[in-house]
Amino acid sequence: MLLAYPLRVLIPRRAAPEAATCAAVALLLLAGAADLVPASVVIALAAGAGATLAGLRLSRLATRRGTDPTPRAAGVLLDAAVVAAGLTAVVLPLADIGQTRAVLIGSLIVAALAASGLYRLPGRSWPATSVWLRGLVDSTGPAVGLALAGWLLLPEDGLPAAVRLGCALTLGGLGMAALNAFAGPRRRSGAAVCRGGVLLTLGGLVLLAALPSAPAGRLALLAVPPLVFGMLLVAVGAAAAAHHAEPAEPVAAAWPRAVLPAAVLLLASGLHLGAGRAPDRTSVLLALAAVPPLVLRELLRAGETPTSVRRAAHRRPPGRSLRHRRAGPAGWSGTPEPPERGPDSPDGAGPATGAGSTWSPDHNPAWPGLDRRPVAAAGGTPGDRAALLDALAAIGDVPVPAGALLLVDLHGAEAAGPAAREDVLAEAVHRARAVIAPDDLVAGCAGTGFAVVTAAGPVLAYALGTRLLSALSPPYRLAGAMLRVQTSIGLAEVSGAGPADVLRQAELARRRAVQLGRDRVEWYDAFLEEQLVRRLDLERELPGAVARGELDLVYQPVVDLADGQPVGAEALLRWRSPVLGTVLPGELLPVAEDLDLVGELEWWVLDRACRQLSDWSVGARELWMAVNVTTRELTTPDFVQRLAAVLAAYGVPPERLVVEVSEPRVAGDLPTVVARMAGLRSLGVRTALDDFRAEHASLAQLRRLPIDLLKVGPELVGARSDGQPPLIDVVVNVGERLGVEVVAEELESSTQVEGARRGGCRYGQGFALARPATAERVEAYFEEFPSASR
Repeated sequence: MLLAYPLRVLIPRRAAPEAATCAAVALLLLAGAADLVPASVVIALAAGAGATLAGLRLSRLATRRGTDPTPRAAGVLLDAAVVAAGLTAVVLPLADIGQTRAVLIGSLIVAALAASGLYRLPGRSWPATSVWLRGLVDSTGPAVGLALAGWLLLPEDGLPAAVRLGCALTLGGLGMAALNAFAGPRRRSGAAVCRGGVLLTLGGLVLLAALPSAPAGRLALLAVPPLVFGMLLVAVGAAAAAHHAEPAEPVAAAWPRAVLPAAVLLLASGLHLGAGRAPDRTSVLLALAAVPPLVLRELLRAGETPTSVRRAAHRRPPGRSLRHRRAGPAGWSGTPEPPERGPDSPDGAGPATGAGSTWSPDHNPAWPGLDRRPVAAAGGTPGDRAALLDALAAIGDVPVPAGALLLVDLHGAEAAGPAAREDVLAEAVHRARAVIAPDDLVAGCAGTGFAVVTAAGPVLAYALGTRLLSALSPPYRLAGAMLRVQTSIGLAEVSGAGPADVLRQAELARRRAVQLGRDRVEWYDAFLEEQLVRRLDLERELPGAVARGELDLVYQPVVDLADGQPVGAEALLRWRSPVLGTVLPGELLPVAEDLDLVGELEWWVLDRACRQLSDWSVGARELWMAVNVTTRELTTPDFVQRLAAVLAAYGVPPERLVVEVSEPRVAGDLPTVVARMAGLRSLGVRTALDDFRAEHASLAQLRRLPIDLLKVGPELVGARSDGQPPLIDVVVNVGERLGVEVVAEELESSTQVEGARRGGCRYGQGFALARPATAERVEAYFEEFPSASR
């Protein structure tokens, strides 16, 4: 019992068979390496154990109940693939056709079955053709490097050169594909884990075919880890995909795909040379073959223009030449004209950069091709946007284009009226001229903003942007009053791109600065472009999502840390968009706030969560349901009355519902939040404070909030960098004084779970305890704890 407890803490109960199998395989490998057990016996036992466990897991998926037959079909095919892999490793080498040929035949069967199963697996995603081709180009060079490592490591004796080369190339391709699966942007999804497991399994079979089992049988043991772990990952990934477990999607992890192939090749080269073996012709050819894909990748990156940029680039008005215009009217120009609009712009309007050029004769740009002659627009009036485009074109005319465009936007001046706005803008330009170089250009923009064109490099241009922020931040004096404004600056490099493209890039960067809170400088890059286009797609598709039935809820159980019994669940919103895929709340809610759709979404969640809670109320089990609500919706006058109507409609006891509100947003309207929470408690509904931070202000306002639960993140549970005890002790002590229970959320490891338990947290929530899943899956999880009742 004393030994079982720490193992029970470190290893989840459901993963215990996998952990036991891995431990047994490790012991078998040690025995085989020490020549205590023949290599063929080790391979047979290890492959049989892995195939048996993975097959049992997949058979449950194949026989699961449900209306959707797709997961069952995937489970049947993947189960057959795993069983075929085990039989290939155990039985086929005993045939008379030879080990290598037998294992390769079995590998083809496994590949066919696994490919069919992966095709039917829920949660798969197929990239666009251009993205797939770009990934192929990026992966070819490292794959050839892995193939070269395989060629150097595979034994020369007993293996024909053609077979050895084929095995090396296959291992290189499988290895790089597995890296892409485990390090790609969806690397934590079930489909990606399952795909990576299939690739590892096939890689293990290829190694089994290439490495001799006798007389130097220990070499063949290298095939066991990828073979066994690959089969287990197939089962784990397939189960996760079928249950729609959806962790947050991080960006692709670039370093494993860049570093690991190079490290493997370096190790193989060292072992090859250390053994006294000279490079042969094949290794030289493979090394040379890795160069063209790398060159092609760099050429594609250098000449790449994002599709979204080409699609949304501004159309140049007829008769206007960007390369031969001249600019230079003296002084601050007169009335700005509205920005040009075009159907290709993301919001139907081009960048707000249309006003007269604004430098004096003693502040004239020194770039080639610019003089003091006035600029005429297409209609014959002084050119405003044309002056800016001409300045950018002049930079592009020099042999080595360099420079930057900074778009400056002032927020807060428009509320003071047109006259005050012009005064603020004139003062802002005066301040800007005090910090820019004599040869830099200042041009007016429509509304409350201006542009700066500088010939400085990107680093100096960014430094100029920070100086502009400092110069423009002090208050502006208007008719005896002081007006404070915020500043957003977007920066784009001028490095051979067309003037319209540079202008658009700077505008996108400026918009990003606004989205991130203003008073900042944002630098354009391709990732920024992708983010903004994604944001525009979300804004286009989100309206009407409720009416189209695209919203869904998953539920994450909350567990009593003392006995491991579930006490409730938190309802988590998912948007299953047929166009954009599954969108998580972290990406969905900011867009909904900007579109004023948060109320519609939150009342849908409350209604659906209460209906599900009513379905779970059968019998003696009394579990709570937690629902997140924004302070904006909570503070509406009729929130308590509307919530009472929803509870009554589904017959849900009020004490079974927990309304969560985020602590960082409470301070903005604390008195109203306190009043609404008091109204909820008088109704019988419990309240929780989410995302609690152990700061002085947070602890001070905690006394005023009528809450029942306090939710803290894992950063308060672990040890602090200054060596002091975890802050969870302080939070728990305050909670005990106020009669508030503490819930530790986002627990992703057994160490964090144990730290929360030791710190005094009563409840826990996170991947280490239970993952978010559909209502049916969570209900099945509850059935494992018949006595769960809180």
